[in-house]
Amino acid sequence: MYTTAKPDPVRLEIFKNLYQFIAEQMGIVLQNTATSVNIKERLDFSCAIFDSSGLLVANAPHIPVHLGSMSESVRSLINDKGYTLKPGNVYLSNNPYNGGTHLPDVTAITPVFLESSDNNPCPMPIFFVASRGHQADIGGITPGSMPPHSNTVEEEGILFDNFLLVEEGDFRETAVRKHLANHTYPARNPDQNIADFKAQIAANERGLQELCKMVSQYKLDTVQAYMTFVQANAEESVRRAIAVLKDGSFTYKMDNDAQIKVKVTIHPENRSATIDFTGTSLQLNSNFNAPKAVTQAAVLYVFRTLVDDNIPLNAGCLNPLEIIIPVGCMLNPTYPAAVVAGNVETSQTIVDALYGALGVMAASQGTMNNFTFGNEQYQYYETICGGSGAGINFDGTDGVHSHMTNSRLTDPEVLETRYPVLLESFSLRPDSGGKGKYSGGNGVVRRIRFLEPMTANILSSHRLVPPFGLNGGEAGKVGRNWIQRQNGIEENLGSTATVQMKNGDIFVIETPGGGGFGKVS
Repeated sequence: MYTTAKPDPVRLEIFKNLYQFIAEQMGIVLQNTATSVNIKERLDFSCAIFDSSGLLVANAPHIPVHLGSMSESVRSLINDKGYTLKPGNVYLSNNPYNGGTHLPDVTAITPVFLESSDNNPCPMPIFFVASRGHQADIGGITPGSMPPHSNTVEEEGILFDNFLLVEEGDFRETAVRKHLANHTYPARNPDQNIADFKAQIAANERGLQELCKMVSQYKLDTVQAYMTFVQANAEESVRRAIAVLKDGSFTYKMDNDAQIKVKVTIHPENRSATIDFTGTSLQLNSNFNAPKAVTQAAVLYVFRTLVDDNIPLNAGCLNPLEIIIPVGCMLNPTYPAAVVAGNVETSQTIVDALYGALGVMAASQGTMNNFTFGNEQYQYYETICGGSGAGINFDGTDGVHSHMTNSRLTDPEVLETRYPVLLESFSLRPDSGGKGKYSGGNGVVRRIRFLEPMTANILSSHRLVPPFGLNGGEAGKVGRNWIQRQNGIEENLGSTATVQMKNGDIFVIETPGGGGFGKVS
């Protein structure tokens, strides 16, 4: 006879994998039913399940910056809608001030209800499932909704704040289209937005069905109890990892002269840690502000990676951590601060600063090299790999997406079929990784030729400040963005730029290498 007073080790392992399996099934449905290259090909999406309080239970191994912040979105929905939540409803949110990351990352949230014996639903959901997908365009001042020079969140696109997407089973298409159009900078391809929203609804429905199957097989008390046990197990794993760490601090300057300052204090008596960002630059006039949920996601990611155990990233990982983020700094901005680069760029800086403070890993390329192009007909977005940092006993990796991003690059055949561009070349960038006892990984060189006029945007970092080495290891090489015009003229660009591309022009992106670790003997 099993009891739910304390976890059975075998059942704990079973349920841990069952919860993660459900999230993985959601991801498969989302990929198979989405239409955009961003979601279907690049896999820029995440799926997860949450308990009745909106706390993360398990996720598929998707995008870390999504997964560590989605819980805030779910809890915002609970606080906002409460007892008005109904079976068959699905809500849409991308609000950076309510758990969102940046506006292109739109989250569909479905509450899961359990019907009682008389077919009357419980008054509140027993679980939540959610999927977050990066929309190829959600409006804003530039195609692709990743404007390098936005100053307010309104310039970055359309904001959904717990928007009712499906009402008791009915998809509110007219209301959604109106919301996508009724904006100073409306969405450029609402048909694609609608198609991807429907794919997210389908993914959530798969999660809902699988959770209900679990409840039918194991009973609600057991399923809920093991959700708590899985979170407690993750908490204990993080505490064990903290126990071997030492205090440290680090200040990391960015290309725009802003700085991330972090101090980590370890408390051995209860195996907990305080992560204090006091001293970080104040809220910026640029879009490199990272929403508080993104900052928390970066901290959660770092401490999860320090755990050797095979645990799902969940809310339990945060319990041993006290995170201090002063209100009004660039890591906890207030509305209407622009945030599009904070999610993709500043999040990477936070991670590297934390690894630097803990002394465990040199800096990785520290950027997602966000490249967007488009016009009224086409909109495309990709992140580009680079070198990862070396660590205490390992070399960095060449040409890899690292840390807060985990998306793919679009296959050349798909890219060239769907868009009027040619991938001229894509290769490793030799000797761009920092040398050391363990060397940093090399970046890459990506050259894209345009076959018709378009607006192109690059939003990147570490074009001026090199990714740091540790313990005597050398820094990685900075990246470079430039254009080779059809007439042979070369134009150098900064870390962020918006340019008009003509037929035959080539956009070249050279990504940074990772830092080295330890002196070369």
